[in-house]
Amino acid sequence: MIPELKPTDASIETIEKELIPTLHFAAEDVLTDPLAIKRRRFDAERASTLGNAYHGKLDVYFQTADGHTKRVYTTIWATHEEYLTLKSGIALPLRAVVGFDFY
Repeated sequence: MIPELKPTDASIETIEKELIPTLHFAAEDVLTDPLAIKRRRFDAERASTLGNAYHGKLDVYFQTADGHTKRVYTTIWATHEEYLTLKSGIALPLRAVVGFDFY
């Protein structure tokens, strides 16, 4: 998990995955550090393995175009070059993902 994000942080809204298609995301990546981007890719692949092998859920923290950080508790089915596929076929841009919280 990204250290600056705490699961109990009241400023982070938890949403249902079905709301993701209604949200807007910035064109630029929320992460600027190349090492953090590499870590996010590794964690995304790990989350896909967790989802496919064990049907495990995790928290995904992401930012919308207005800069608000949100959380969704879901299963990740696939990691693609530019987005994640969540349960029910919902796509989340990888560039919007701040981090993951594995349990």
